[in-house]
Amino acid sequence: MKAFAYARPGSIAEALELAGDGDDTQTAYLAGGTNLVDHLRLGIARPDTLIDLSRLDFGGVEETADGGLRIGANVRNADLTADPALRRRFPFVSEALLAGASGQLRSMASTGGNLLQRTRCVYFQDRSTPCNKREPGSGCSALDGYGTYNALIGASEHCVAVHPSDLCVPLAALDAIVHVTGPGGERAIPFDQFHRLPGDAPERDTTLEASEIITAVEILALPWASRSRYRKVRDRASYAFALVSVAAAVDVADGVVTDVRLALGGVSHKPHRARAAEDALRGQPATPAAFEAAIDAELEAARPGKDNAFKVGQLRRTTVAVLTELTQTEGDRP
Repeated sequence: MKAFAYARPGSIAEALELAGDGDDTQTAYLAGGTNLVDHLRLGIARPDTLIDLSRLDFGGVEETADGGLRIGANVRNADLTADPALRRRFPFVSEALLAGASGQLRSMASTGGNLLQRTRCVYFQDRSTPCNKREPGSGCSALDGYGTYNALIGASEHCVAVHPSDLCVPLAALDAIVHVTGPGGERAIPFDQFHRLPGDAPERDTTLEASEIITAVEILALPWASRSRYRKVRDRASYAFALVSVAAAVDVADGVVTDVRLALGGVSHKPHRARAAEDALRGQPATPAAFEAAIDAELEAARPGKDNAFKVGQLRRTTVAVLTELTQTEGDRP
């Protein structure tokens, strides 16, 4: 591990002053540290200065006037998943949090940090192998190597890694808003624009500018999201990253899908909003056949490799199962 300076600012302004507006590889922000500390030990992250944000008050979980929620960046995953308003209004967000990591890690991991998780691609975490995400221009070992976890959609010749977060999948479905503060002031980033596909610069996971700090995540009101589920398929029952995952919320009237939100995990370099599937489902009967046709429309863009073709069938089965479960509930209760 490279030696680094440690600072604990008392305000956002002080944190930004410490970070400056230069190369963001020189400094790193620390919140829960459940991802960053591993990378410090592995030598993947090598900052000169570590800026501890964990004591800053970004607010808790606050209900907004329109029925949404504003979640402070330092809210721990364990506290967020237990929040009554979240569990009632957006149950698949709580389910996604419970599907991630372990109880101990959820007690440390922060909401803002969860958005900034880096890929768990085995080559990214192995400094003895080429990886464009870790060392731009060195090559992508996963292209011809172990590819079970590789992306199906949106990959490039420079990177085929997937985003690992569970929480981000339902947030993508909900069109959440990420609030940030930086040297240029405050701004709000639509969730779909926060993470980025690899292109020719896979080392850049997000559209954050140098030194910007996540302060909150806002979930806008969506009354029918109380009928929602998160389903994660993994190699073992506990503490494993998703092979694939599905976050779905659906509104049904008289047996017809009037609206739907659908996002997929384990599929792409960013949480994947399944807009083609949503468009195919609206106005269709709430039947397994319609659900399968919708996810097939989404998966037309899939480009599986030699080791991950099974993900296509797994996504089809999981999506149909989740949507069927949601639309076979009794009465109007989700």
